[in-house]
Amino acid sequence: MRKITNFSPFIFCFITAFFWLNCLSPELAACKSVLPFKNGERLEFQIKWLFIPAGRAVLQILPVSPSSDIPGAAHHFVLTASTYPAIDLIYKFRERVDSYTSALIERTVFYKKRQQGKTERDITIKFNLKHHTAQYTNFKEVLPPIKLPKGTLDPLAALYFIRCQPLIPGQTIERPITDGKKVVIGRLRVIKRETIRLAGHYYKTIKLEPELKEVKGVFEKSKNARMYVWVTADKRKILVRLKSKVIVGSFTATLINLEILGKNDRQGKKNKTNKTEISTAADDYI
Repeated sequence: MRKITNFSPFIFCFITAFFWLNCLSPELAACKSVLPFKNGERLEFQIKWLFIPAGRAVLQILPVSPSSDIPGAAHHFVLTASTYPAIDLIYKFRERVDSYTSALIERTVFYKKRQQGKTERDITIKFNLKHHTAQYTNFKEVLPPIKLPKGTLDPLAALYFIRCQPLIPGQTIERPITDGKKVVIGRLRVIKRETIRLAGHYYKTIKLEPELKEVKGVFEKSKNARMYVWVTADKRKILVRLKSKVIVGSFTATLINLEILGKNDRQGKKNKTNKTEISTAADDYI
């Protein structure tokens, strides 16, 4: 059990996974004006280490406040993650990530991450849209600005960018991603369509494989480490499962609840009014 204290399962399941999704490619367009997601979407996941429930993570899309004072911000994506009380005794972890992007998710315009636990972080990445640079700060640590290729995204925004893509089996998606310290070239391979069973229900999904060769930590130490991501095979492409095996064991993140704000939002359902829908994960998108 001691080895688990050397890294965060939540960084593993969400941030690291999407950090390495993609690089700049002329074949990849920005999101269309009609996006596959909207403000109010909330996805809740349970994360298991081996067969042990370790914690929860939530992905949310919030409206951008007029007083945010972030130039170019049109979307606000949020990831929160925490360990369960029983796991806190071994490894206590709390994290919140905020990503702000342009309207069609062509680029990130601001990013911040707050982390509490064995390691404390207070990271801010300021993007200079005029000079195409990003500058990283963590508490009093301030790094020199780095130059960014056109269309650079942060790790969390990459997930929502992927949801705008057609995801054709056999396709490889590429795009530049930055953590404020460097820009990496990552790739996401679209493997196949697959029906999977979760909580007694079935999903029609698309199976994806992020490239891991640039990933450090437990991925770097694990021989033949691989990760797989499943998203719904519909227009929304909602993440429903993430699975990987590394040196300290296997991790699985499974969607257990979703909320969607809007009218007539559940596919195939009628006579809905403007309200928030709360449903079990597998009741939708099948």
